[in-house]
Order: sequence, then structure tokens, then C-alpha cells
Amino acid sequence: MSGYRDFAFFYDALTQDVDYDAWADYLLKVFRRHGCAGRTWLDLACGSGSLSLALARRGMDMVGVDASPDMLAIAGEKAAQDGRDILYLCQDMRQLDLYGTVDGAVCLLDSLNHVLHTRDLREIFRRLGLFIAPGGLLVFDANTPYKHENILGDAAFVFEQEDFMCVWRNAYMAARHQTHMQLDFFVEQPDGQYVRYTDEVRERAYALSTWKALLAAAGFTVEAVYGERCFSEPDATAQRWVFVARNQAIAQRNDNGNGENNG
Repeated sequence: MSGYRDFAFFYDALTQDVDYDAWADYLLKVFRRHGCAGRTWLDLACGSGSLSLALARRGMDMVGVDASPDMLAIAGEKAAQDGRDILYLCQDMRQLDLYGTVDGAVCLLDSLNHVLHTRDLREIFRRLGLFIAPGGLLVFDANTPYKHENILGDAAFVFEQEDFMCVWRNAYMAARHQTHMQLDFFVEQPDGQYVRYTDEVRERAYALSTWKALLAAAGFTVEAVYGERCFSEPDATAQRWVFVARNQAIAQRNDNGNGENNG
């Protein structure tokens, strides 16, 4: 799985065009549309916490999980400055371990595309099945094969900010359905010289049928696949899919009569 080492410090600047408020409003509509009224949510691969914060401002009780301590440090600072009590946990998605169940989980900005092996995705979905309450929803997005082949591909991008410049170069490996991304950050120093930081990220494009099969194997029923931030069926040129899956786990009873979710 890919990590964000140096990228963590530049992440917000590079994603400043992401409308987290619009995404938060959309997610709330998705949950209402699919009849899930619970207010305790997991933000999986929460990154620097912008989505968690936007949802907390809308009254959600948020838990954020990310594998990057640098990202979580930024997320914690944002929550503290906003006076929000958000629980952040530093965990690999494949080792997800919450203190209890949540009513739903969200995972955005193609975070699951960074998981390069189906065995790892299978384990992530299995663990989500343990910690999402029976009947709860998992909503996540994924970059489509079309986007990897035709948009990301072998493209290169340059981002110029006030404090740094980023050169982003992609290499598409068709046989593996993967895009290798190299990010070079150039930061000007007080003496006029530049320091270069390099990070590498990989994404894999999975077929729609693969996502559905992995979810089904973990006990989730896919109720809808939408286009990006809408409620329409995506067409062949869609760049992003939004999955709505319901956890079909049955709450079992232990000897003390307490509900226990065994996934």
C-alpha cells in the first residue's frame, strides 16, 4: 500500500479544489436516501481531516482512521482549532480495530484505489463488516479504469503554489492496471536555493465487477453505484464511481443477552 510521507505536508494545498462541504452534504443525502439515520460515522483514510471536520460541523459524531501520523497530526490541529471533538486513530486499513461499531463508514478521494492487491481489499471490507453496525452503510468512491487509462495515464502536471512547486508525473502500467505517480516538491529556502522532496504513490484501477464481488464476499450488498457526487448511473466515460453498500451482518446474541456483531 502507498504511503504519503512528504506529501502529507503539501496535501491540503494540492487538494484545495476539493469541495469538502459539497461532499459532506452529498454524503448526508446518500445516507438519507438509503434510509440510514445513524450519526456515528467512520471516515476511513481520513487524511488531513477536512472531510471529517465538515461532517462534524453538520452534527455527525466522527471517527477518523489513517495510516499516516503526519496526516493525523494536521487533522488533529484542524479539529482543535475548530473546537470539534473528533477521535483520530493511526491504523492501517487492513488492521482496522475500533472500540465499537459505527452506523456507517465513508472513504473518499479514491483512497481504496491505493490498495494494490485484492487480498488486501478483501481484508479491509471484512474488517469494515465487523465494525459497521448490521444494516449500516459503507459509502466510498473509486477512480474508474477509464480515468486511469485516459486521464491519469502517462500524464504530467505542474502545480505552482506560493510556498512550493510540485511536478507530478504518471506512468500507466496497463498489464497491472496500475498508475505509478511520482511527486517532486520544490521548496524555496531563505537563501534562495530549493530543497527537493520526492514521494511515490500507486493506484490500481479495479473493474466494477471486482468491487462488487469483493463487497459481496464480505457480507455487503451493493445498493447503488452513482456517478461523482450525483444520483445518476455512471456512463462509460465516468471518471469516478460512488458505491453505496449495506452491511448484511446479522447481530448475534451472546450468553449475557448483549448484541454482538460477528461480521
